Amino acid sequence: MRALRVVGLDEDGETVICEDPENGDRFSVPADERLRAAARGDLTRLGQVQIEMEAQLRPREIQARIRAGASVEDVAASSGVPEQRVERYAYPVLLERAQIAERSQRAHPVREDGPDVQTLGEVVAHTFGMRGHDFSDADWDAWRGDDGKWVVRLQWQAGRSENRAHWVFHPGAHGGTVAAIDDHATDLLDPSPNRPLRTVRPVTALAREALELEQQEGAEELAEEPEEPVSTPAPVAEPTAVAEPTPTVPALDLDTGPQPQATSEQEEEPPAGLVEQADEDDVEAIEDEAARNAEPARRRKNHPIVPSWEDVLLGVRSHR
Repeated sequence: MRALRVVGLDEDGETVICEDPENGDRFSVPADERLRAAARGDLTRLGQVQIEMEAQLRPREIQARIRAGASVEDVAASSGVPEQRVERYAYPVLLERAQIAERSQRAHPVREDGPDVQTLGEVVAHTFGMRGHDFSDADWDAWRGDDGKWVVRLQWQAGRSENRAHWVFHPGAHGGTVAAIDDHATDLLDPSPNRPLRTVRPVTALAREALELEQQEGAEELAEEPEEPVSTPAPVAEPTAVAEPTPTVPALDLDTGPQPQATSEQEEEPPAGLVEQADEDDVEAIEDEAARNAEPARRRKNHPIVPSWEDVLLGVRSHR
């Protein structure tokens, strides 16, 4: 047994603070009548105080608190009675609560059209399987409420959240019936996805401000980006259409001497305006086209049409 030394009183003046001299751990002891009697060494008064406290908390009252849902630690802490004494009277009630919790799993849930064919344990196990929870880790408990009815509680862990569901258990034939009390109990009894979902709470003011700030920053980035100029292809100069030279008919002359012929340089030279208007890339193509167009005219000029004697005598120009 370790020896403690008294450090002093707490700020409320009703608790004595003690300290372990070896490791510095501190403990608190309520400064009640028993501590005062023990400090004075008055064993007679200490025994009387113990009897008075035990008389104030009778075994029936201990069982009533346990049956209402309190634990052994809660009753011992609230009454100042040792836990060993509370456990002696609480054990039968704790066994009764465990039996009621087990019986409630064989009860039938009450629905709009009457009791369900399946039991509460079967329905909850099916729902847990759909949600990926382990039904064996769930904790069942029961206690009697202020109205005298048994309340069944199911407690399970889902991620980091601690969930609890409560039903009212009515013992009876064929296992009895259970009715849901809270939303968790209703969800476990009706896992259908067609059931209307609960409304989602609006986002907090902080989340709304963060969302608006993000949208504003995105708009500013789009406004700062320079627009790339759209490159348009340069217009290609279309070659000017070369008009085909009209063959000229020589004037009528009775002198049938040789006609002057056009020199080769004058016949093969392309029009001056055509070369100036065309681009440098199309000069060769235009010259070739001009040469081809001038080919028939040169042939016609090299072989002039000689009028017949009848045309000369009659003064008629030949159309050949």
